[in-house]
Amino acid sequence: MDNKIITVTSPLLPDLDEFHELLQQIWDKKWITNNGTFHQQLEKALAEYLKVPYVSLFTNGTLPLITALQALRITGEVITTPYSFVATTHALWWNGIKPVFVDIEPSTGNIDPNRIEAAITPKTTAIMPVHVYGKPCNTNAIQEIADKYGLKVIYDAAHAFGVEVNGESILNAGDMSTLSFHATKVYNTIEGGAMVMHDEATKKRIDYLKNFGFADETTVVAPGINSKLDEIRAAYGLLNLKQIDSAIEARHIVAIKYRQALRNIEGISFWDDMPGVKHNYSYFPIFVDAEKYGMTRDELYFKLKENGIYGRRYFYPLISNFSTYHGLPSAAKENLPVATKMAESVICLPIHHAIINKDFDRIMSCIF
Repeated sequence: MDNKIITVTSPLLPDLDEFHELLQQIWDKKWITNNGTFHQQLEKALAEYLKVPYVSLFTNGTLPLITALQALRITGEVITTPYSFVATTHALWWNGIKPVFVDIEPSTGNIDPNRIEAAITPKTTAIMPVHVYGKPCNTNAIQEIADKYGLKVIYDAAHAFGVEVNGESILNAGDMSTLSFHATKVYNTIEGGAMVMHDEATKKRIDYLKNFGFADETTVVAPGINSKLDEIRAAYGLLNLKQIDSAIEARHIVAIKYRQALRNIEGISFWDDMPGVKHNYSYFPIFVDAEKYGMTRDELYFKLKENGIYGRRYFYPLISNFSTYHGLPSAAKENLPVATKMAESVICLPIHHAIINKDFDRIMSCIF
């Protein structure tokens, strides 16, 4: 038996010799943080690659969410999804904002625009959707509702690096979008993140907020925090940007193979690519119908694990089930039937640039 552990993801790593060359430059300059050369280069390179006007780099993916809410002065209630990583809702909680959960679409896992309007109250100030697994939300429908009620829209685009709809980056939707560059993501800077905004004035304000509110050496314009990305991770990110397209294509090949192999297995379902969408293949979720498959989701999950295959029940449990949030009226299970069903049936299978045929065959042997 092959004892190799097959993980759900694997970090994209830059060439070590190239990284050493950039590290030597950092050591020579002795400028290791505070908007250094590589930091500036990476912001410009990412804006160009992602087809967005402005990018502001952060030290992780949670702080841009927290900062976006501060920058837009969001208060009261924000409508969001229970089907996400906890950072989405934690960012609201840390800003003293009440999350209001609405159900999701069964075809995408994203917030259901048809459920949003009924959840709006006089206290609602914004909508925070998530592009789940990098699948684009219905941004037009969400924006129509936001415009009708005068609400801001902040997209948690942690999974959506490089995703486009009809040639347009989905990161341009809403008032702001935030990204995660955590090691588990398609593109990573070890830890890191970014915010995408539409204009230079907003970019400047965000850059102040992530650096204690300093506008210059002696002027503090707002009560900011410290969430800057350092030069070492910026250099790492520049190198990873050179290989991101080939890494995404490798993921695409794995996704094609999964679909071909799983297409006719009774009780296992998955999503195909969306028309007009440039996907990044950040995750490959399958959904287990225990009655038809003959095994529960958890039984399959642990069978995989026992054979050294580490999938992930992502997202399970729902955010709304965690102790901090389960007492909210919107967190009631009967309010979230689609999200509840999806959370209880999902397994994200291993998908990354380093999966080889032998790995794939092992995974399939456990599922068949």
